[in-house]
Amino acid sequence: MGGLKFIDLFAGLGGFHQALERLGHTCVFASELDPTLAGLYEKNFGIRPHGDIREAFSKVPAHDVLCAGFPCQPFSKAGDQLGFDCPQWGDLFDYVLRILDTHKPSYLLIENVPNLLRHNEGKTWEKIKARLEELEYVVDKHKLSPYMFGVPQVRERAIIVGARAGLDHFAWPEPTHKLEEVTIKSVLDKQPSDARALGPKFIEYLATWQQLLDSLPRDEELPSFPIWAMEFGATYPFRDRSPYDIGLGAIGAYKGALGRPLRGLSSEEVKKTLPAYALDEIASFPEWKKTFIRQNREFYKRHKAVIDPWLPKIVDFAPSFQKLEWNWKGGPRDLWQTVIQFRASGIRAKRPTAAPSLVALTTSQVPVIPWERRYMTMRECARLQSMGALSHLPESQTAAHKALGNAVNVDVIYAVATALLVPPSTRNAAAYEMTSSAESSYAA
Repeated sequence: MGGLKFIDLFAGLGGFHQALERLGHTCVFASELDPTLAGLYEKNFGIRPHGDIREAFSKVPAHDVLCAGFPCQPFSKAGDQLGFDCPQWGDLFDYVLRILDTHKPSYLLIENVPNLLRHNEGKTWEKIKARLEELEYVVDKHKLSPYMFGVPQVRERAIIVGARAGLDHFAWPEPTHKLEEVTIKSVLDKQPSDARALGPKFIEYLATWQQLLDSLPRDEELPSFPIWAMEFGATYPFRDRSPYDIGLGAIGAYKGALGRPLRGLSSEEVKKTLPAYALDEIASFPEWKKTFIRQNREFYKRHKAVIDPWLPKIVDFAPSFQKLEWNWKGGPRDLWQTVIQFRASGIRAKRPTAAPSLVALTTSQVPVIPWERRYMTMRECARLQSMGALSHLPESQTAAHKALGNAVNVDVIYAVATALLVPPSTRNAAAYEMTSSAESSYAA
């Protein structure tokens, strides 16, 4: 099969473009609403994307493959989940359908958040499937993550493929790696000069939590639940009714965050003394919150002898950093060997096999490489999306991480496109090329 013509809708940093161009196919049209990303796309690929597809619809030329990563916000669990009713983005899939109906390309390749398949109890996916089938496409869907193809990032995405001639020739690519077989070190440079250093306050957070980990008995595993230090010494009621339901003026006999007494405090002072998560104006906490509070209070009782001398060290920490999530079951109790994210929900320490998902990643949540006391660079984060070879990335860190968070992973799309578009007789050679390309991209 010779090279095919493809279009790249909602193109972003050009993940589809890089994957299909590697297979020898040619981009004949791109659209991207963000002018900065459109400018970068032109610099990287020599094609100036059109803007809003609603306005550029009539300019789409004939093509063989339609690629689209249409905005995921209407379907994301992190958003309002308005789906096709979203006033800003909900109609964009209609334009994808209009293009398919007009040009009848042989193949389609769509990427979105995994919640797209579960949205509205699965009815959204059924609606998408039915509308594509009306246009005479045989379609299938699957969920894939970059780590399955050797890229050290856990980022599950929904992939939809379609072909007018059917999918008898197609099989979803088999993963080449298990999670424990990848390492974040494969995308890292050694002490890069442009890396943002970890500030002294953040080093203090980690060093202080490390002191607690060092003090805990070795014969008990670290908690799998989030450690909420505010519950150490706290006794405020939580099992049946919330403090709000009981009345903040009626819980003076109890203790608040970090064991601070509530006796004699006004309602406003009680608010400042309870953990923020205990101030919900509801009659009863959800079961998951009750469980976390109970688990932390039991943990405190078991280890009170080592926690009490340590607790004053974190009194002045911001509430977010009075929480620790340890996500390396059985690993060495050494925060400096983990991959860290400083999140609003707490300090998250993960095993260094894979980076946290770049979905909607904000600058404040850029993964930290503690053993080098620094944050990951933009170029390293680009490698997590298999985009390490891109010549041009957004200039600011904020813009770069937003763009990478919204990007499609090149190696994931390459693996799927190889199965969808490449004849079986040439797939082995294509798979070898993918492996070689990935290895060269991650060379430090």
